[in-house]
Amino acid sequence: MRLTFDIISWGAWSPLYQEALDWQHWQAPTTALPNSAQPPKLLQIPAIQRRRLSPLTKIMLAAAFQADPPAQCRSIFSSQHGEINRTMSLLNDITDSQPLSPTSFSQSVHNTASGIFNILTENLSASTAIAAGTDSFPQAFIEAYGQLDEKPDPLLLVYGDEPVPSIFQIFNTQPEWPIAMAFVLTKQSVNLALPKLSIDINCTQGTAKTLHYGEILQALACKKSLSGRINNQFWSLNFD
Repeated sequence: MRLTFDIISWGAWSPLYQEALDWQHWQAPTTALPNSAQPPKLLQIPAIQRRRLSPLTKIMLAAAFQADPPAQCRSIFSSQHGEINRTMSLLNDITDSQPLSPTSFSQSVHNTASGIFNILTENLSASTAIAAGTDSFPQAFIEAYGQLDEKPDPLLLVYGDEPVPSIFQIFNTQPEWPIAMAFVLTKQSVNLALPKLSIDINCTQGTAKTLHYGEILQALACKKSLSGRINNQFWSLNFD
């Protein structure tokens, strides 16, 4: 089965590449995290609200705002690990017999970024939170395809993740850096001005190269076609 989309707009944030055009200079990641990287400023959010947000929620919001979705559009928020760092902090407080922060507790759920985004934008449309392990990124596109098949109006897809707490590092190989991506998607059309994304979910391209997320974002920023595997799917991005 092949899933096909038009990408109307997009945005992405990581410590080194914080705006869409920055991704033109993407290079394959190393294990070193830049010490000078600053979190997203999110100046469109009042400071009293901004300071309560977790790093993961901040980067997912930054990517979503960059994508500039239409008002009142459906959204899909996906993450492999979700608010695991905030949850670990709460568990440490319990272990240390410290009082729990009501804000941290209320924002430790997997749909935190989804809920905060809809509150900030006064978006009353449906929102879906995805947690599918290492398939969380591609599974979000499968969900998007199903929703677009029912209703073709554009929707917002946001994926975000950050390094897990050190206690879990031995069980985990990704991500090395915090990263968030957002895409405004619709069904593939004949509009040649929009990049075309195809995903073959029953991949037969066994020898195809494995894609980094950064490669996809670099291709979008540079407006160049590429193809390769993500997990067991074959992805193809075209600008023809």
